[in-house]
Amino acid sequence: MSVAPDKIRNVMLAGHSGSGKTTLAEALLFFTKGIDRQGKVEEGNTTMDFDAEEQKRVASLSAAVAPVEYDGVKLNLIDVPGLFDFELGMYEGITAAESVLITVEARGGLSVGAQKAYKLAMKHHKARMFYISKVDVENADFYKVFDELKAEFGASLSPLVIPHVSDSGVTYVNLISDKAFTYAGGKATQVDMPDLGDRYEEMKNAMYEAVAETDEALMEKFFEGEAFTIDEVTEGLRIGTKTGAITPVLCGAAPGLEAMDMLLFNMKALLPSAHRGGGMAAQQGDAEVQVECEPDGPLAAYVFMTVADPFVGKLSYIKVVRGVLKSDSAVVNSRTGENEKLGKLLFLKGKKQIDTTDIGAGDIGAITKLQNAKTGDTLCAAGNVLSIKGAGFPGPTYSMALRTTKKGDESKISTAMQRLLEEDPTLAYRLDPETKQQVMSGLGEQHLDVTVAKLKAKFGVDVELSEPRVPYRETLRKKVKKQGRHKKQTGGHGQFGDVIIEFEPTDSSELVFEENVFGGSVPKNFFPAVEKGLRDAAERGVMAGYPVVGLKATLLDGSYHPVDSSEMAFKMAARLAYKAALPEASPVLLEPIGTLKAYVPDGNTGDIMGEVNKRRGRVMGMNPGEDGLQVVEAEVPVSEMHDFTTYMRQLTQGRGYYEFEFVRYEPLPQNLEGKVIEEAKKIFVDKDEED
Repeated sequence: MSVAPDKIRNVMLAGHSGSGKTTLAEALLFFTKGIDRQGKVEEGNTTMDFDAEEQKRVASLSAAVAPVEYDGVKLNLIDVPGLFDFELGMYEGITAAESVLITVEARGGLSVGAQKAYKLAMKHHKARMFYISKVDVENADFYKVFDELKAEFGASLSPLVIPHVSDSGVTYVNLISDKAFTYAGGKATQVDMPDLGDRYEEMKNAMYEAVAETDEALMEKFFEGEAFTIDEVTEGLRIGTKTGAITPVLCGAAPGLEAMDMLLFNMKALLPSAHRGGGMAAQQGDAEVQVECEPDGPLAAYVFMTVADPFVGKLSYIKVVRGVLKSDSAVVNSRTGENEKLGKLLFLKGKKQIDTTDIGAGDIGAITKLQNAKTGDTLCAAGNVLSIKGAGFPGPTYSMALRTTKKGDESKISTAMQRLLEEDPTLAYRLDPETKQQVMSGLGEQHLDVTVAKLKAKFGVDVELSEPRVPYRETLRKKVKKQGRHKKQTGGHGQFGDVIIEFEPTDSSELVFEENVFGGSVPKNFFPAVEKGLRDAAERGVMAGYPVVGLKATLLDGSYHPVDSSEMAFKMAARLAYKAALPEASPVLLEPIGTLKAYVPDGNTGDIMGEVNKRRGRVMGMNPGEDGLQVVEAEVPVSEMHDFTTYMRQLTQGRGYYEFEFVRYEPLPQNLEGKVIEEAKKIFVDKDEED
């Protein structure tokens, strides 16, 4: 049975890897009796980390959903990975959520993962709340972390629950009610207010100041030194959180269920409901529209995540933005324009699937076996077709070539990869027509390692990874004229073709063929055969076997035999002329060059410029970018960019990113030609032997 939108809170749990997101989700589920046993990440038995690879690596690798029922409200928790190689989950989750609960470790302090989550929430106008985790561990320092957060994100931060640590444990002070509690087994016991010194007034004033910003009357009251009532504080916090003017800060220790009750209360009271914050922008025809979260309107549901499994089948995670999705609903996929046949409707609690007959506006669920739908699609009522706008996804930057360890499995890779591409829009796969390699691209080494593990576990395809080959080119620098003569006598008709061709450089990337024959020395009907022979030959250069570009060939003269000449004979003659001419035409190797846009913090610009120079690149300039980052623009050889993703991540601790796009070919430095030629000998089979 569907839940009213004003009783739903869709909350994404985000933050740096290891900051306690999955542990917090487990604690909230156990505290509200949503699960019978509280699992542990390190033991691989939590509700959210149910995938075998997650349990093996002791880290979340994909988004997971579970509902928490609390005081008449349904809190749909979306636990997303903190590892940067698996950022896809954060981009999937941000679309389905109205709020982002960002976890920060009390011992580790402000992290890059928290900064990225906050910026993504800001960009997509989502309400934000900080949860400072692990306040009970040794060397934890809530107040140091709070100061770091305030320095980074400004005065909008409002502490609501603060800890007092002593030898006997942690006492949690609720700044709204001015009450203090200790916890045992998740049960709260009110105790006397501990002596917090100046910290209490400092935190209380920070909360009042944030609340005062939401209302002129409250601001006046604040300046006059009057105390706010609990109702005034709560309403000010609710309004400020919804508008983004306030970011509440809470704390706790999830393994011991400490302060879970206060966190849940504030999530219910302060975070916007699906009804208030669940509307989404969409495109309808030529117009941009806002789809509000209303149960009575025509259906509009967004597919925010896809899981492809060879045994269970495809599972499409959806958020119903408007209307009610029922098992017998007639829906249209706005991308394809076709009707989608619905499978079973489900609510999810990690891997547990709960059958339902309907999913209401604002709620999150899943549909089995949607044939054509993929992540980012909108399912609509037939009479009201529109496309909801998603958050987009980061593009793949790290590539490796795939090779099966077992002969005969080559064809399986393509089928398996197509299934994995359905669930991971940050993954790419292609068969390189030049190098003949199957190339997989993702967000980093771990991303591709996990994909390889999935290929084996889910599809039985065992592969090895290697650095992909670079598609070099060859060209010539001077004009050469050569004869190609093919003569072969057999028992019957012989083969005869004779051509004189002039080869020279040109600006075209394609072979330019012309003929300048007089007197019929080569009949016109053989001209296409000569051109075809040259085009086939130009697919392999004479230096390293790479395709030849910038080549113009002019047929000048030749001879023929009225009986033995044929198209095949003239094709062979053209190839012989090509092979004779190219070595004497000052051939050179060309390497692909791309444009690099590296988005980095200001303090890393010098390092990036130095690295570009080390990689034989040329820095073209620097400009200010988004989020306070600087954009270093450069041109760099493709062969030098293979591990740049890893370098960028290490240099900037994950803050930076880059875009790289091929632009042209340039001559490879002569001192590097020998290595490329030697590598090519291992790759290409000598065509002369084949012929």
